[in-house]
Amino acid sequence: MTQEKIDRQREHQANERTFLAWLRTSIGMIGFGFAIARFGLFLRELQASVTGEPDSVPAIAINSQTLGVALVIMGIIFIPLSVWRYNRVFQQIEFSAYRPSRWMVWLTAATVMIVGILTIPFVLLRHSTREPIPQFHRQSRENVMGDRDRR
Repeated sequence: MTQEKIDRQREHQANERTFLAWLRTSIGMIGFGFAIARFGLFLRELQASVTGEPDSVPAIAINSQTLGVALVIMGIIFIPLSVWRYNRVFQQIEFSAYRPSRWMVWLTAATVMIVGILTIPFVLLRHSTREPIPQFHRQSRENVMGDRDRR
C-alpha cells in the first residue's frame, strides 16, 4: 500500500469515529431528555400522592416535561445532521478537499448550554419553595385500613 492510500484510510476511520461520537451525543441527549421529562412527571405524582392534591401541570411555559421533550427532539435532529456531516467529509476526503467546519460543534454546545441554563430555575425552585412533607394523620391511616378491610 502506498502512503497516500494509508493516510486516506486513516482519515476515513477518523471520520467514522467522529460520526459515532455524534451519534453517542445524540443518544445521550435523547436519554437525558427522557429522564428529565419522566423525573418531572414522577415528582408531580409523588407530590400529589403525599399532599392529596390532584396532579397539576405547572402554569409556566417551560417545565421539566417541555424541556425534556425539547432535548429529545434536538437529539433526534442531530442524527441526520451527523449523517450529513459524515457524508460531506467523506466526499471531501475522497477529492482531497477537506475543509474543517465547526458549526455543528457550536450548535451542540449552544443547545447543551441553553438546556443547562433552562434547568437552573427548576433546581432553584425546588430548593426555595420546598415545604415540609405533611405527616399522615391517624384518621387518614384509619381510612386506608378501613378501605383494605372492606375488600
